[in-house]
Amino acid sequence: MTMWAELPKMEPREAEFVDRMGLVMERFGGTRTMGRLYAWLMICDPPHQSLTDLAATLSVSKTAISTVARQMETAGMLERVPTPGREHHYRTVHGGWAQIMRVQFAHLRAGLEALDFGLEIVGDDRPEARARLRESREFFAFTEHDAELMLHRWEEYREKAEAEEGQAG
Repeated sequence: MTMWAELPKMEPREAEFVDRMGLVMERFGGTRTMGRLYAWLMICDPPHQSLTDLAATLSVSKTAISTVARQMETAGMLERVPTPGREHHYRTVHGGWAQIMRVQFAHLRAGLEALDFGLEIVGDDRPEARARLRESREFFAFTEHDAELMLHRWEEYREKAEAEEGQAG
């Protein structure tokens, strides 16, 4: 555990970044604390922090940080770092935002299934309703297909960028 006097002080602009990312995460359906935690772990030094330090730095209870960190670990955004002591340390995982998008895009499948069900129950005697259902279903199917392609393109882009960074450094 870090002593209170040794805690990294968050600079005002860092605090603004952390708070902005909290709002971004809320827009993705997570909690503000998730976004703030992830943001801090992206910029803090060292890049892994104990739950106690995270709670103190972010002014959130240790219980809340622990709960959020476990949720984000399960979602593939954070990982627990081995440490000699008992206290858990966490850091971000490469590809965390892509994982968030995968989770968001997975909801498209449920939308497709619901729309397929809607098409089953709305008869041909209601052509306007069926047209609205078909248009919505086509949009979900298109988006699901395009989402998979976009994530694949992202992985290729990152691999190329990392290779170029390796050559430059």
